[in-house]
Formats: sequence, structure tokens, C-alpha cells
Amino acid sequence: MQEDVQQEEKYIYMTTTPTPRLIGELAVPTIISMLVTSFYNMADTFFVGRLNTQSTAAVGVVFSVMAIIQALGFFFGHGSGNYISRRLGAKEFDEAAAMAANGFFLAFLCGLAVMAGGLFFLKPLAVALGSTPTILPYTEAYLRIILLGAPFMTSSLVLNNQLRFQGSAAYAMVGIVTGAVINIILDPILIFGLRMGVAGAAAATVISQFSSFLLLLFQSRRGGNIRIRFRNFQPGFHCMKEICRGGLPSLCRQGLGSVAGILLNHSAGGYGDAAIAGMSIVSRVSMFASSALIGFGQGFQPVCGFNYGAKLYHRVREGFSFCVKYATVFLIGVAGAAAVFAPQIISLFRKDDAQVIAIGARALRLQCLAFPLTEWIVMSNMMLQSIGKALKASILAAARQGLFFIPLILILPRLFGLFGVEMCQTISDICSFILAVPLCCSVLNEMKKLERELS
Repeated sequence: MQEDVQQEEKYIYMTTTPTPRLIGELAVPTIISMLVTSFYNMADTFFVGRLNTQSTAAVGVVFSVMAIIQALGFFFGHGSGNYISRRLGAKEFDEAAAMAANGFFLAFLCGLAVMAGGLFFLKPLAVALGSTPTILPYTEAYLRIILLGAPFMTSSLVLNNQLRFQGSAAYAMVGIVTGAVINIILDPILIFGLRMGVAGAAAATVISQFSSFLLLLFQSRRGGNIRIRFRNFQPGFHCMKEICRGGLPSLCRQGLGSVAGILLNHSAGGYGDAAIAGMSIVSRVSMFASSALIGFGQGFQPVCGFNYGAKLYHRVREGFSFCVKYATVFLIGVAGAAAVFAPQIISLFRKDDAQVIAIGARALRLQCLAFPLTEWIVMSNMMLQSIGKALKASILAAARQGLFFIPLILILPRLFGLFGVEMCQTISDICSFILAVPLCCSVLNEMKKLERELS
């Protein structure tokens, strides 16, 4: 009974609080979560960068596998979370509880499958990811331990996203931030104190992910959130259809991002270990720079899902406009600062290798040219995904790292050499923006029409 009352109170809060204030309240915890998560991703690169160029490159190579693990977590997390958000908006609480259990347990099982398959094919996988012979031993050492944490990484992402979509971003933040802090503390202890080298960075990551998993599982039992109960685990056609509907865009985005990362490693590898290391650092820095934008958008997602489910379409459009306006100003400032201080930023991670700094700084400056355009791409994708426009959301999600980047990374290096590798993401972002504008505007106009029909 108390749980029902709390869920009813949450419904009122999500559908009546002024949209800018609501997005702000939900976005602050998610922005903090994203920044801290990106920071501890960079921490591995930072501390490993004190070892050698090969270790730095190995972390970048394995990042593609971590992207696959994250893709599965986001697939089940966003798929179940989007559905939960809309069902809570429609006051169908039992349906939401069933989906929460299905998303969680399916993600854990998929994580186990990734762990088993990856460990069995460890060396072939490391080579396929783009390891050169000099990088291979470091890649195997790092990858072996990362795979052990796959089940907890996938299910942690599900719990994190389900909490966010229920409007409990602060609970999600506590779990993520705690794990990140543990990772940052353990990195120097395991890498240098216990002399584990690159394997120490992987161990720190896995321990931190397991800690987050336990804490997020505990947080899901508080504050009127839906509890994960095994008796609700009843996967079926309807469940998988809804998970695919809400999670396919995330799977496309993250999965293609992994493929793009592998192709980037292979393309950069033709120019030496320094090129792989430089592009790896740029990927981490870019992720950190965009994490605040993604966190802001994640604050908008539960507002979008709740209010779309409640047929309050004007609040969805209001929220989208608010996010785009303020995100554009923020990204212009970030892009300008990153372009000016690009060499100094890259040297934080590998100060003793001038070639890594030169390659990384040029690539980072090129990406800054199109960085302000990503606000429209990200917000459009999040809105389309949250309201169940699976096809349009999937097309847009696949565009930036798939539809455009993959052909570009196969063509441009052949025409322009290393400069072609460095410019791929910029051109891909411009093309994605051109695609996102009509896709998003058509849905905004559709919501205007629905508003008129309801009035």
C-alpha cells in the first residue's frame, strides 16, 4: 500500500512540476554520474599512461569490448526503462514491475554469455580488436579481467537506467559515483603499489563495477522504486518486443560504436602504436566532454517518457526546447576551450611521447569543430527513444558511429592518410546533424497535431 502511495506521489511530481525545474532537478544527479563515470574511465588511461605507450594503446583497444558490454546494458536498461516510464505515466504499476525484473535478469544472463565467450576466445578476440604484436600481451592482460566483470557491468547499467526512468536519478547517482570513487582510489594502488601494471587497472574497474551493482540493487528497494523480484521474471514475446522497441537505438549506437572503435584501431595501427594511443586518448577526452550533455539529456528522458505516457505532449516539446537551447551554449564554450588547450589536454595522459601529443591534439581540435552540433543529435535521439519511436531513433542512433563513421573510416585514410583518420568523427557529426533535423522536427509537429486533437 505504501509503495502504491509513493508511486502515485511520484506520478504527480513528474507530470505537474514546471518542466525546466523538473529537468534541472533530474539532470544534476545524472550529469554528476556521467562526469564521474567518464572521469574514472579516463583515470585508467591516465594511470596506465604512466607505464608505457603500449599499455595506453591496450586500454584503448579493449574499450571496444567494454562498448559491447555497455551496449547490452543500455539495450536492456533503456528498453525496460523507457517502457517502465510510460507505464508509470499511465499508472500501470504491475506492468512496470514485470518489465523491471525481465530487463535485469536478461542483462545478467547476456553478461555471463559475453564473459564465457570472451575468455574462451581471448587471444583471437584481442587480435580482432586491433592489437599489434607489441600491444597484444598488454591487451590480453587487461581484457581477461575486464571480461570477468561483464555480468555485473550489464546489470548495473540496467539498474541505473531503470532508476533514472522512474525519476530517481539521485539514487542512481549514488551507486554510480560510489563505484567511480572506488575505481579511482584502487587504480594507483593496484597498478603501482601492487605492481600489477595494466592488469591492476582492469581489476580496479571490475571491483568498482561490482560495488556499484550491489549498491544499485539496494537503492532499487528504496524511495518507492520498483523492486527487482525473481518471481516477476517471465520473459516472453511482449517483453522482448518492448525491450527492442526502447533499447534497439541504444544497441545500435553502442554496438556500432564498438565496431567503429575496432576499425579506428586498425586504421590508426597502420601509423604505429602512437597513433592508436593518441586516438584512444581523444576518444576518452571526447567522452568526458560529452558526458555532461548526455547527463542533461538523461534528465530529460524520464520527463519525456512520463509525460508522453500521460498524453501531456506540450510538456515533452517544452522540455526538448529547453534542453537544446542551454546545451548549445554549453557546448560552444567546451569546444572553444578544448580547441585552445588541446596539446595540454593530451599531454596529461602521455606527456613523454611527442608523437602521441601531436596526433591527439590535431584530432581533438578537428572534433571540436562539430561538437556544438551534437546537442541536437543527442537530444533528438533521446526524445525519439523515450516516446517509443523505435525506427527513427534507431536510424539516428546508428548514424554517428555507424551509417556515416564506418564508411568514412574505411575511405578517408586511404585518401588522406593519418589526417583522414583524425577527421572522420567531425565529418560524421556534421552528416548526423543534417539527418537529425528532419527526423526530430517531424515528430515535434506530430505532437502538436495530437495536442490539437485532445483540446
